[in-house]
Amino acid sequence: MDIFLKTVSSLNDETRVKILKFINIHGSCCVCDLENSFEMIQSRLSRHLKILKEAGFLRVDRQGRWAYYSIRKPLDEFRLSCIKEIMFLDVDLPIFQKNCKKDDI
Repeated sequence: MDIFLKTVSSLNDETRVKILKFINIHGSCCVCDLENSFEMIQSRLSRHLKILKEAGFLRVDRQGRWAYYSIRKPLDEFRLSCIKEIMFLDVDLPIFQKNCKKDDI
């Protein structure tokens, strides 16, 4: 029950819904790229990413000093349905602004 409630409550925020759609469209994203794209300070962005990760939507891969977030695979049917619905939402997403380079590890 706890993970279900975390999942549902994680979607009760427009920014988190946008982050999920953004990552689903662009694939694995470095935190610094998300910061630039969403024009958000790192601490605030990290809070949103932590909530989405704890809700079972995201996975994090650490490569050196960089953290890359992507949609967790495989997703259970409920979370997969949530992602599918989010993809149909008409929301304004920021332009992807690449900042970090994988070579900078």
